[in-house]
Amino acid sequence: MTHQQVPTNDRWGEAGPYELYVGRWSRRVAAEFIRWLSVKPGADWADIGCGTGALTHTILNCNPRSVHAIDKSPGFVGFASANISDVRARFSVADAIALPMETASCDAAVSGLVLNFVSQPATMVAEMARITRPNGQVAAYVWDYAGGMQMMRRFWDVAIAVCGSAEVPDEASRFPLCAPEPLRSLWGGAGLTHVEVRAIDIPTRFSSFDDYWQPFLGGQGAAPTWLAGLAAHQQDAIRDLLQRELPAQTDGSIHLDAAAWAIKGLRVERPRMRLPPGTTEVLG
Repeated sequence: MTHQQVPTNDRWGEAGPYELYVGRWSRRVAAEFIRWLSVKPGADWADIGCGTGALTHTILNCNPRSVHAIDKSPGFVGFASANISDVRARFSVADAIALPMETASCDAAVSGLVLNFVSQPATMVAEMARITRPNGQVAAYVWDYAGGMQMMRRFWDVAIAVCGSAEVPDEASRFPLCAPEPLRSLWGGAGLTHVEVRAIDIPTRFSSFDDYWQPFLGGQGAAPTWLAGLAAHQQDAIRDLLQRELPAQTDGSIHLDAAAWAIKGLRVERPRMRLPPGTTEVLG
């Protein structure tokens, strides 16, 4: 099966707005994700699409030997390297589908909230498998856009009510990859074995409606990029309907949940064919 993403105009690269939008929630998912992987201390890691460093920071808490963090955005790499002062971590600006790393050079290649945004997801997973040593792990997590990531699901449902489904680039329809079976297909296509998929659920608590709404005005990510292109009266209509429909507590806070799909698999070395006695293996 081919997994090819449709190019979009989503904007990424400004670390501050991204942190307010999803960075703060990604950190919570990353902690559970790393516990699930159970990689032994002293391992060499690669964090592909490191963004502002949420996953890299979490990896550093589990005693790695090294972490090579890579992102296509110079802005994200600059922010992450400035805020993570650990000699075990190094950062590079590079594309996830053409990793600047040697084959079999890390024990775990991981990625958080990136896979569905690259132009060639299958190539990215193949590259992650290539740089991983035999019996090493290749793993990733993505948001469950179809329903579990309520912060975004609520936004898109209201956007559809205001603007009509034909005008709304709902991430649930844009990213069908973000579900268990498509993820399994990708990992299997890369030759990975012992593949497991699980949901990771976290609470997302907003102190007020403004705490929920303001990150959508930052212009970073799919929903904020799309929202910024709307006329002011459309933005106001979406905001007003969201404010009426979100489940506010008596103190004005808003309690939602977020779900991500996580996947992991092992890179195994293909066993050498056993030749009959007296024969010689011919390479070529």
